[in-house]
Amino acid sequence: MSDYEKKGYLISDFRVFRLKDAALKPIPFHYHDFHKIIMFLDGAVDYVIEGKTYHLAPRDIVFVTAGEIHCPIFTDESKDYERIVIYVAPDFLHRWQEQDSEHADLSQCFAYARENSSVMHQPPGTSHDLLFHMDKLEKTARGQGFANGLLTEITFIEFMILLNRSLHEHELSGLVSTSYDPKIQEIITYINAHLAEDLAIDDLAAKAYISKFYLMRKFKADTGYGIHQYIRSKRLLLARDLLKTDMSITNICEEVGFSDYSTFSRAFKERFKCTPRDYRKK
Repeated sequence: MSDYEKKGYLISDFRVFRLKDAALKPIPFHYHDFHKIIMFLDGAVDYVIEGKTYHLAPRDIVFVTAGEIHCPIFTDESKDYERIVIYVAPDFLHRWQEQDSEHADLSQCFAYARENSSVMHQPPGTSHDLLFHMDKLEKTARGQGFANGLLTEITFIEFMILLNRSLHEHELSGLVSTSYDPKIQEIITYINAHLAEDLAIDDLAAKAYISKFYLMRKFKADTGYGIHQYIRSKRLLLARDLLKTDMSITNICEEVGFSDYSTFSRAFKERFKCTPRDYRKK
């Protein structure tokens, strides 16, 4: 992941804004520490998330979970790229779940997206017009009136509830216009389920019944990352999340597939600019 920087920093629980860009330049593959929701409004854009390419149409909703590698691809640079974007801290959603563990898991939409489709479409005329509510949230966030911060948070929670309700009520559907290499997706799924194990490229290629050289070339083309970079990145991101639990750092080192603590600590500090122990203290 050293060739690709983490982009964006979220210093509040969430952030919402509307963007319309012209004269677009290519955006490299990257990831965030926060979740991202995009309501696509206009333009000629494909969105690549973890090796899958989604061909966007107006009113498509893009879900990018924290740590997922992604980038937009502009298929016609003469067209403006217009969208409403929400950044949301995973810990903020988790705090709401702690208050009502049975009913308030507002992060369900991201889990559903990972399992089904990272881009979903809501046609007009459904029970909850998510474009209307997302537009209302963006306008509220720019307001200056009495207790506007509290009003913005209430409006955000309302939007997240309606978004998850739309999924439960089957008012959002996954995109049909998605392209990906099934073999590469098989490898990505296997890697993320076996980060504690040895993940040699020869063994991964054998599992998918493809050549090592095809795997290396196609994996890079589909995800923007070399396969070693991808594995190392996912291990470090998992380690960062586990450091928020009570698991010992030694066990975390083993859980994310590092053979010794010194190698793990150096890699973690290179990526997150602090040691695992310092991260836990913070």
